[in-house]
Amino acid sequence: MPAPTALLKKEEPALAQDIPLPEADRVEEVLLDATDADFSQPAALEPAADADTEMVLDEEARPKFPASKDVETATRREQRKVPIPPHRMSPLRTSWMKICDPLVTHLKLQVRMNVKSKAVELRTSRHTTDPGALQKGEDFIRAFSLGFDVDDAIALLRLDDLYIQSFEIKDVKTLEGDHLARAIGRIAGKDGRTKFAIENTTRTRIVLADSKVHILGGFKNIGMARESVVSLILGKTPGRVYDNLRTISARMKERF
Repeated sequence: MPAPTALLKKEEPALAQDIPLPEADRVEEVLLDATDADFSQPAALEPAADADTEMVLDEEARPKFPASKDVETATRREQRKVPIPPHRMSPLRTSWMKICDPLVTHLKLQVRMNVKSKAVELRTSRHTTDPGALQKGEDFIRAFSLGFDVDDAIALLRLDDLYIQSFEIKDVKTLEGDHLARAIGRIAGKDGRTKFAIENTTRTRIVLADSKVHILGGFKNIGMARESVVSLILGKTPGRVYDNLRTISARMKERF
């Protein structure tokens, strides 16, 4: 056993003569393979057998493509549940066919009335094509549950720029007792004349449900109707509100 302090011999690098050369046969094979290949022209990709290589042009030298095929898209089943107040269950049963027909015929939705939970359930089907059909149906049922007529609520299905805005009289001014009753009376007017005048002038629909006010219409029209209702709540006389409505009506006639 050599001593640990003994000097180790350095490994001498291999000489070039000692490195084995490749066999001559293998070199010839590689050279032959390289010479056989033709690099003068780039290799062309062969088109697929089923691909249409000919392009059809029209009279104006524009390419004509075949008509696209209708592919059925996978739709996800969605469901909504709209609660119905107890006092609207009886009108719902009476007008159920008028409510159900546009939802099923036009929006292609599945609808059912759940009497036990007092709600209307909506669900998409494989026949539903409009992605916003479920939201439109929910808005339609919700408008009916707030107290709007079926004919007025159907407008939400036909037009896209209609909205519903709700607020309470106490949000405008804190009123209680007889003061609140008088404010509601000013909004409605004798035999509902003031409410009808606001609706016809601003082209909206208004529902008075106790101390809540619901307005259905376009964005700008809702703003004008709300301004008139707020003025009546704050104590303006119906006469002054009528004057403002005449001005609004004249402006709308000039606009159209």
